[in-house]
Amino acid sequence: MSENITEKRSIDKILVTGGAGFIGSHIVDRLMDTGCEVVVFDNLSSGKMEFIEHHLDNTNFSLIKGDLLNTDEIDAACQDIDFVYHAAANPDVRLGVVDTKVHFDQNITATYNLLEAMRKNGVPNIAFTSTSTVYGEAMTIPTPEGYGPLVPISLYGASKLACEALITSYSHTFDIHSWIFRFANIVGDRGTHGIIVDFIEKLRYDEKHLEILGDGRQSKSYLHVTDCVDAILFAVDHIGETVNIFNVGSEDTIDTTGIARIVVEEMGLKDVEFSYTGGRRGWKGDVPRMLLAVDKLKELG
Repeated sequence: MSENITEKRSIDKILVTGGAGFIGSHIVDRLMDTGCEVVVFDNLSSGKMEFIEHHLDNTNFSLIKGDLLNTDEIDAACQDIDFVYHAAANPDVRLGVVDTKVHFDQNITATYNLLEAMRKNGVPNIAFTSTSTVYGEAMTIPTPEGYGPLVPISLYGASKLACEALITSYSHTFDIHSWIFRFANIVGDRGTHGIIVDFIEKLRYDEKHLEILGDGRQSKSYLHVTDCVDAILFAVDHIGETVNIFNVGSEDTIDTTGIARIVVEEMGLKDVEFSYTGGRRGWKGDVPRMLLAVDKLKELG
């Protein structure tokens, strides 16, 4: 087995960017259980105080209301940090159609600023929350980490792939260890966007009708956020190459109409009419079929 960094180097102070967000706040919860000092860096543009407020009285927890686009703020936040979990991003894939710069700023520029701050402060480790959308419309299903060429079809996917490239190049150039996690669709408590949230909001507005984007046959993999965080922390604890890239997802898929039926049932609704906007994709940049191979992660045990 590859070297375990956490056994060789003390991890005492951890920075979580986007730590008040959906996935970031769950990472914070788990890290707080380890007894480490945890610093959340979040501008609260999409994160919520309610996700982290139960830690505010803990002496091992602190919150910096800062923006990754402000280099002075992130430079200061990286002082004396041993490990960064980089979960800050604009997560709305569809937004790239109407705002072509948001993913460039919030993902690429933000990641560059973070890496520069890490370099200046000698921060040796980073774990990054990437996405299955870096693969684009993969011809190999389930899709392994070594699949290529990577041809993302959304600006979001392109921005995350650019972030991966920045992280791997900084890792090799400045002796930083990195873990990159390509997620399937993550769902669960504190979710603020995505298909389930979209369906619930639509049905709260009109409990007799649900509009489904596309043809309803889009088939994708979904994973609960607690399993996602389990995978992240397990990989960090069990392998420490210079660059470590892992898919994180389930081994099955469900189609969009199937999710709609589940949401309707869980909300206790009856006689809901489904309508479809048509086409293979729910929106420009939508990948109609996605299933990640998770053999590499499973091989860690």
